[in-house]
Amino acid sequence: MAYDESLRSITLKADATVGIYTGVPGVPGSANPNAGKQYHFVKVTGVGQVGLGDASATPVGVLQNKPQGVGHAATVGFHGVTRVVSDVAITAGDLIKVSADGQAAKTGAGPTVGIALTTTAAAGDLVSVLLTIGA
Repeated sequence: MAYDESLRSITLKADATVGIYTGVPGVPGSANPNAGKQYHFVKVTGVGQVGLGDASATPVGVLQNKPQGVGHAATVGFHGVTRVVSDVAITAGDLIKVSADGQAAKTGAGPTVGIALTTTAAAGDLVSVLLTIGA
C-alpha cells in the first residue's frame, strides 16, 4: 500500500495541464474518474507556475492535490516520501524516472528522481517514492 512520510511541500499556481476541473464524484458534470493529475510529477512552466511533468525536463516535485482550474493552488511535494501514479509495474528498490505523461517509470531519457519503496502490480497503481530530485 502506498503512503506519504515526512513530505515537504510548496504551493504554486496550476497551468492548464494540471488545473483540470474534476468536481465531486457522482455529481453531474464531474469527470470520471475524478483524480485529475494528482500524484503526477510536475515541472516549472512559468513564474510560480507548474504543469504536467515529462521525460524531457527535471520535475520540481509531485502534485499532491487536484487544482480545479488554471491559476488555482497546486500543492507540490518536493522532499520526502510521496505517492506517485506508476506508468508500469514497479518493484521496491527500482530507480524512478518520469514518463512522458508525468507518471513514475523505470526507464526514460531524463534524470533519476527517486527510489521506489513499495511495489505495484500494474500501471496506474500508486507507488511510494523517496524523492531525490536535484540530489
